[in-house]
Amino acid sequence: MRIHLGGDHAAYELLGELVTFLEEEGHEVVNHGPHTYDAADDYPVFVLRAAQAVATDPGSLGIVLGGSGNGEQMAANRVRGIRAALAYNEELASLAREHNDAQVLSIGARMNTVEQAKAMAKTFVETPFSHDPRHQRRIDMLTAYQEDGTLPPLPTG
Repeated sequence: MRIHLGGDHAAYELLGELVTFLEEEGHEVVNHGPHTYDAADDYPVFVLRAAQAVATDPGSLGIVLGGSGNGEQMAANRVRGIRAALAYNEELASLAREHNDAQVLSIGARMNTVEQAKAMAKTFVETPFSHDPRHQRRIDMLTAYQEDGTLPPLPTG
């Protein structure tokens, strides 16, 4: 599987660790940077490129990294058609794929060890979307809103 990665200075070392790990797992990894450490870099430069690559590369997934992962998740979710999920354990990484069909995982380098990040990345990449009708219905509601601003109907009763 092709996996697009992007991050910032706070996750620079983790980015390198995940590139190596995912390649050893047999994946094609595209590293959108940063490629050198710069304490003043800005995560949107790299995260938006990684998320955009996922959006235009059917069947691929992405992992974005930062200090907390919050900003990176928010940036990735700005890309049309992307659902990015912040996870801080394997269960959340799994649920992001299984229930939400997330294409991008966000990880906070300051919140997780390298081993935890590797485990979340592996779980995210290996977990398929369930295709459960209730989950698909919810994703369809989000897609409709993103495409034309259609709000889901309020429940009756």
